[in-house]
Amino acid sequence: MSRHSPIMTLIFAISSIALVFALVTHLQSSFEAALRGLKIWWEVVFPALLPFIVVSEVLMGVGVVHFVGVLLEPLMRPLFNVPGTGGFVLTMGFSAGYPVAAKLTTKLREQGNLTQAEGERLVSFATTGDPLFVVGAVAIGFFHSEQFGAILAITHYLSALLLGVLYRLHAPSAPATAPLEKTQKPLLLRALQAMHRARISDRRPFGQLMGNAVHSALNTLLMIGGFMIVFSVFIQLFETIRFTDFLSNVLSVVLGPLGFPPAFSKAIISGAFEVTLGSQAASTVPSSISLVWKAAIVSAILSWGGLSVHAQIASILSSTDIRVAPYLLARMLHAFLAAMLTFVLWKPLSGIAFGEHVPVFRLADQGLPIHSWWETFHHSSLLAVVLLIGLLAFSGLLNLFGRSSSR
Repeated sequence: MSRHSPIMTLIFAISSIALVFALVTHLQSSFEAALRGLKIWWEVVFPALLPFIVVSEVLMGVGVVHFVGVLLEPLMRPLFNVPGTGGFVLTMGFSAGYPVAAKLTTKLREQGNLTQAEGERLVSFATTGDPLFVVGAVAIGFFHSEQFGAILAITHYLSALLLGVLYRLHAPSAPATAPLEKTQKPLLLRALQAMHRARISDRRPFGQLMGNAVHSALNTLLMIGGFMIVFSVFIQLFETIRFTDFLSNVLSVVLGPLGFPPAFSKAIISGAFEVTLGSQAASTVPSSISLVWKAAIVSAILSWGGLSVHAQIASILSSTDIRVAPYLLARMLHAFLAAMLTFVLWKPLSGIAFGEHVPVFRLADQGLPIHSWWETFHHSSLLAVVLLIGLLAFSGLLNLFGRSSSR
């Protein structure tokens, strides 16, 4: 059914009227939900992401991203079918979390450093949760176990890389950016030349570059904050009018015959809208259900990302020709891969993490864990540096191996 059909128009109109009516009749709870969304955005998201986005845009302007792109070309092109600059996006996406990868991918597409298909591949597998959220907020905050967080992180990021390898087949006949020319020049020299060319072509003085970066970052973060507040209100309204419970009851009827524990229906429905609420709901499932099921469901929820994140990313991508449909398909595939990897790797990982006795976690606290912005920024910055060094080292080894084998 086309989104421009009269039926879809009628559905959107009725849904909008119903939301307005629910908002008017539940003003107090809606106001409190808006304040919660604003509090998380202002105290954590805004100060933690602002430096990341500003620094990333400055690095693009001075040519550092192009320098890194040349060095990472031997790794990113054959493995993920994206240019080397995608390695910078991958690093920032994994360390800072959603929706940073979408913002940087959009910027590279606007500069002509990515084709449409390459942008769709990159944003699909580089969009992940940040490690502090996965380990700190979800594993420690809800399941009270750092070891459980290590398992979640491994399955989350490993499935994202596996998704990237699979998604290299997306739009195989689409145009691609030109690969690096084969030359006898050292890779480091070519990287320095690429950085210089990028800086010369940009031409903006450093003051203007900083101003533009701050302006762009503020616009992006205001958009993110708006979506966080709006979805916080929507989720609260759905809870108040029992719409979430209705969907959970319907899903529980479907899950049983498929072999899934029906107790996870509330977690799946909540996680479809927002990751934190879905993870919290999964942690409150009775302890009689195996822990591997809880880990698989939470891994899937983290990899799905939630409609709130998808709305943010759709808004960011709207300024380019990068389509949202391949990204949404990738999120579903990422959720499936994360859950399957959890089942496959659970025995060895849980054996390493917990030893012979797998713990039974107590029910999660009702409050949502909120880390300080400095803690988020510190851990994300450290991971970005470590991940970038690791990618550069691996790419350098591949380049040396390729040159030695071609002799």
